[in-house]
Parts: sequence; structure tokens; C-alpha cells
Amino acid sequence: MMAIYPDEAAAVILTRGSTHSTLRTWGLRLRERIGFKRAAVAVARKLAVTMHAMLKTGEMFNPNAGAAA
Repeated sequence: MMAIYPDEAAAVILTRGSTHSTLRTWGLRLRERIGFKRAAVAVARKLAVTMHAMLKTGEMFNPNAGAAA
């Protein structure tokens, strides 16, 4: 059940997200190149890695931090 949440969050970021963040910008550019489904999986993975790092270090989320890789 928990594996579904990052995928749904990524779909929301790519479709209904109204705020601009480096993750959304990166995902939208990726969607243009490789298609929605594969871009959503890539955004979900990047989101999961970010959340894991936040839990590990105790940092708060900053939507404009980091470079789009």
C-alpha cells in the first residue's frame, strides 16, 4: 500500500501542482522527453529519495533547494 503513495504524489506534482519547484520543473522537462508515465516514476523515485534524506537528517522540505539533475 505504501508503494502507491509516491506514484500518486508524483502524478499530482506533474498534473495539478500549482507551485513551482525544482522537482516539478525537472519532472515537466522529463515528461516532454520520455512521456508522462516514465517521468512520473522518475519523479516518484526522486521524491522518495528526498523524503528519506529528510527523515535521516531531520531537515525541512525546501521546494526551491537543490539543482535539477
